[in-house]
Amino acid sequence: MTANATHHDERDAAVDPASLTVSPTAPTHFAWLRTRMAMERTLLAWVRTSAALVGFGFTVVQFFERVGSFQGAHPALLPHAPRVFGLALMIVGTAGLALALVQHRALRKHLWGPAFLPVAGVSGLDRHLNPPLFVSVALLLASIWATAAVLVRLGT
Repeated sequence: MTANATHHDERDAAVDPASLTVSPTAPTHFAWLRTRMAMERTLLAWVRTSAALVGFGFTVVQFFERVGSFQGAHPALLPHAPRVFGLALMIVGTAGLALALVQHRALRKHLWGPAFLPVAGVSGLDRHLNPPLFVSVALLLASIWATAAVLVRLGT
């Protein structure tokens, strides 16, 4: 093995949080805040992506259900294809948001862990209030409901 390959392998090794020494200085606190805000921005990006996928999927299903009732409309060759495509988009959006929430929870737990509490500089209510998390959970519940509604209608 070359020295470069050894160095690369060392960088890929997982860091044990217990081995970190965190000093409560202003630069460390601001780095912690930047990391927290980046985590929330990432979650909100998933919210936007999921909302777009679920919304577009629902629109596809609704649009093609109504197109068939238009006067003079020709019957579709594959009448269930738009429903299946729309449902697939909705499932992908819902699953993506669920996975993003799992990842966010794990990162949040790590960031609020005992090793980083001295640099967090926030405590009490601020630690538990997280509007992006609230919006994400609300959208996840709405996505599950909309996907279930389309699934029930798909069976009929």
